[in-house]
Amino acid sequence: MFEIRSLGRGPGRMKTLHRTVDVTNRIGLDLIAIEPGAEVELDLKFQSVSEGVLVTGTATAPTKGECVRCLEPFDGTAEFEFLELFAYPNSTTEATTEEGEVYHVEDDHIDLEPLVVDTAGLEFPLQPVCRPDCPGLCTECGALLAIVGLDHSHEILDPRWAGLAAKLNPPDGEGTADQL
Repeated sequence: MFEIRSLGRGPGRMKTLHRTVDVTNRIGLDLIAIEPGAEVELDLKFQSVSEGVLVTGTATAPTKGECVRCLEPFDGTAEFEFLELFAYPNSTTEATTEEGEVYHVEDDHIDLEPLVVDTAGLEFPLQPVCRPDCPGLCTECGALLAIVGLDHSHEILDPRWAGLAAKLNPPDGEGTADQL
């Protein structure tokens, strides 16, 4: 919660603020998020306008995720930019918008947590990767291709040809293709 009483309600007044806050609840998606206990750096500008307070700024926070290609955990940093109007009580903006469409100033305070949660939900990738060129896993054995190499492969035999392969390559080495 940020107190904005000192800003006043006169249009054009501005206040800047830099603050570090601790995250109490997980913010993000299933595969990538800002974990509880992480510190979020906020650089904010509050500007009084006729209908409310315009909040612009950035939020920077450490993230933890799981790569969708190799399934390995990874750490990263997220930076979100936002520009949002917090409507004054009984303003025209509040009266002409649907419930949940606009954020509100409540008792001369602004709660930025819902804004950060909403912004993170929109900004985080749905399929996070540990690095852009992550080769992923072998589709046959699940080995990390970053470790075993991109030339890693398996000989895959179509089951319909298994009988013929057994005649051509018997386990004791007696039959060959020339004997057919």
